[in-house]
Amino acid sequence: MTNLIKRKKAERRFQLYGIFAVSLSLLFVLTLIVNIFSSGIGGFYKTSFLMEIHFDQKLLKLEDNPSSEQIEDASFRKLISYNFKENFSQYSKDEIKQIKKLFYRKIDKETQSYLLKNPQYLNQKVELLFTASTDIDQIHKGNFNRNIPEKQRSINNFQLGIYDQFIETGKVKKVFNKRYFTSGDSRDPESAGVASSVMGSVFTILICFLLSFPIAIFASIYLEEFAKSGKVTDLIEININNLAAVPSIIFGLLGLGILLNFFGLPRSTSLVGGMVLSFMTLPTIIVACRSSLRAVPPSIREGALALGATKNQVVFHHVLPLAMPGTLTGTIIGLARAVGETAPLLMIGMVAFIMNVPSTPLEPAVGMPAQIYLWSESAERGFIEKTSSAIILLLIFLIVVNFVSVYFRKKYEKKW
Repeated sequence: MTNLIKRKKAERRFQLYGIFAVSLSLLFVLTLIVNIFSSGIGGFYKTSFLMEIHFDQKLLKLEDNPSSEQIEDASFRKLISYNFKENFSQYSKDEIKQIKKLFYRKIDKETQSYLLKNPQYLNQKVELLFTASTDIDQIHKGNFNRNIPEKQRSINNFQLGIYDQFIETGKVKKVFNKRYFTSGDSRDPESAGVASSVMGSVFTILICFLLSFPIAIFASIYLEEFAKSGKVTDLIEININNLAAVPSIIFGLLGLGILLNFFGLPRSTSLVGGMVLSFMTLPTIIVACRSSLRAVPPSIREGALALGATKNQVVFHHVLPLAMPGTLTGTIIGLARAVGETAPLLMIGMVAFIMNVPSTPLEPAVGMPAQIYLWSESAERGFIEKTSSAIILLLIFLIVVNFVSVYFRKKYEKKW
C-alpha cells in the first residue's frame, strides 16, 4: 500500500514537471512573439507631415498640359525651396534648413511622384502628405527618448519645437506605409521595402520546388518499388540519410564551387539560390516520400496486380496517389525550412544591396532571411523596426505553410 502511494505521488510529480516544462516553453515563445510584434508592427506605418505645396509652373519650367516625360525631367528642388520659404517665412534661412531636415531627404522625388499621378495640380496649391525623417518617425512612435541631452541626439531643441507645433496644428499623421510592400531596399529606412526580397524568395522557392519535388518523387519510387536490395542501394540510402543532417552552409559551398565557379551561372540570382536550396531539400522530401510509400498497405499492390495491372500501373495509379498527402507534407516542411535559410544564400552572393525588384529568376535578388540580416547590421535606428517587421512577415509565411501542410495531411490521410 505504501509503495502504491509513493508511485502515485511520483506520477503526479512527473506530470507537474511536464506541465511546468510546457508552460515555460510557451512563456518563452510568447515573450519572443510579443517582443517581435511590439518592435516590428510600427514598420508597417510611417510618420508623415501635412504641408501645402504650390506647383508653380514657372519654377518647374513646364508647358501647359505637360507629358509624364517632361515632369520626370523637371527639377523639383527649386520648387521645394520656394515652398519651404513660403510656408515658414517667419524663420531665417538657416532655420528653414533645419526644418527641412525633419522631412525625408528625397522630398523632391515625393513631390514629383504626386504631380505625375495628378498633373491637374499644376499651378495649384495642394496640401500633401510628406514622409518624415527617420529620427522624427522614431520619436513620434515612442522608440526614442527625446528628453536626453541635446548633444546626444541628432534632432536639436529647435527642430523638436517645430515638430511640437506640427502636432498642435494636426499636421502630423501616422499612415500605412504602402511603399514598404512595393519598393526594394534603400539606404534610408524611410523608403526601404521588402518587395525585392519577397520576389527573390518567391522565385527561389519556386525553382527549388520545381527541381526537388519531381526528382525526389522518382528517386523515392525507384528506391522503394524497383531497386533490388544490395550494397549499392544501401550506400545510396545511407548517403540520403546523411545528407539530411548536413549543415546548410555546406550546400552553399557546393553551389559556390560548382554552379558559380565551374558552370559559370550568374551570381546573386534566384536561379542559383533555388538550385542550391533544392540540393538541401531533396533528402528531406525523399525521406518523407519513402515513408509514405511504405505506409501504403501491401494489399493495395497485391489487389492491383491480381486484377492484371502492370508494375508501373500499380505504382503510379494506386500507390503514389495514396502516398501523395504525406509526400506533400514533407515537401512543404522542406520548403518552409529552405525559405528561412541564410547561410547558403550568403555563399552564392544573394546578400547584396538590391534596390530594383527582380522580374525574372535571372536578375540579381536577395532572399528575405538575407534582407533581415542586412537590416540587422545597419546602424540606423529605423532599420531595427524594419528588421522586426520583416521577421513578422517571414513568421506569417512559415505559419501559413505549416497550416497548409497540416490541413492537407488531415484532409487526404487515410487510416487503414
